[in-house]
Amino acid sequence: MITTQKIATYLLIGTLALTGKAAVAQASEAQASEVPIAGITLSLNELYHNTKSADKEIAQILAETTDSGLAFAQVTNYVNIRSKANEDGEILGKLYNNSAATIVAKDGDWYQIKSGSVTGYIKAEFLKTGKDAEEIAKTVGSRLATVTTTTLKVREKASQESTILTLVPDGDELEVLKETDGWIKVSIDQNTKGYVSADYVNLWTEYEEAVSIEEEQERLEEEEAAAKEAERDRISNSNSSSSSNSSSSSSNSSSNSSSSNSSSSNNSSSSSLRSKIVSYALQFEGNPYVWGGTSLSNGADCSGFTQSVLAHFGIYIPRTSRTQANGGSKVSLDNLRPGDLIFYAKNGSINHVALYIGNGQVISASSPSTGIRIANYDYRQPVKARSYLN
Repeated sequence: MITTQKIATYLLIGTLALTGKAAVAQASEAQASEVPIAGITLSLNELYHNTKSADKEIAQILAETTDSGLAFAQVTNYVNIRSKANEDGEILGKLYNNSAATIVAKDGDWYQIKSGSVTGYIKAEFLKTGKDAEEIAKTVGSRLATVTTTTLKVREKASQESTILTLVPDGDELEVLKETDGWIKVSIDQNTKGYVSADYVNLWTEYEEAVSIEEEQERLEEEEAAAKEAERDRISNSNSSSSSNSSSSSSNSSSNSSSSNSSSSNNSSSSSLRSKIVSYALQFEGNPYVWGGTSLSNGADCSGFTQSVLAHFGIYIPRTSRTQANGGSKVSLDNLRPGDLIFYAKNGSINHVALYIGNGQVISASSPSTGIRIANYDYRQPVKARSYLN
């Protein structure tokens, strides 16, 4: 049985060290200082108990924080965050469904909240707090484990004698699949899943936070600039390719037969799920970008596009790029396959997602000026890739 000497339950926005699971907020003795996190912090000082009693005590404290703690948006898509406690207030940002916020104060039928960089007002009817928030917290968000030792062994089974599958370095964030007494089952990549000792990881749950109008506009401007650069590169490459093709036309003609055979082979593989996903996504090229949208025909944002494309095939993924980036299976950027998701970031924070379609290209809902478009996968510097496919 693992004994937790001190539990710090953070009522926060982006990263929340709590859930209704074992080893709720486990910190090693080597890490005596708490990680600084924005939001309201409840420190359950010097609680000495095992993991079986941790959930009950934390749940009790959460239940007492109805008007001064964690809240989740419960809406069809998103709710606006306003500058005043009325519907005439300026829209400062948006809080998507199941995204988290910290309650700052209550003003009549409105809550003042803080989420990410946004502080403003949301009508109380669109937020769940107290025990309702506690229940939502158990079912949404991404459960992660951060490695706290120089080299962590990932084993085939939950045993010190089990075969070592691989090693992961200090600071790596691993997707948690299951939590047992003393062991955590994690996903390393699409093909590697194993167990790590709970003594050498910090467990936490990441919830999506609000997006401000300025942050969204800044991302769109970056996307637009990158799109223009990618278009210039495409035209330049096209001109070079045209010159090369004219000098090798005779060679190409003699290889028509082999190209035809290759095409036949490609057509047979197009029946695969990955090919079907790509073909489906390509149908919507040129359709509009709409912030907060999930309609492939009438408008979607980047994560709304990937979510809706995969949902068409019965594959359900989180709503925003940041939460999508923590789900599925880890994929190497050197081993991308059609249907994988590629993520891009600014200042270390994921802010865009695209669907890989093969041949070094992606399709994504990029910006209002470009809509849903195809680009080279590295038109921006990709930071990670995940797959929700087998």
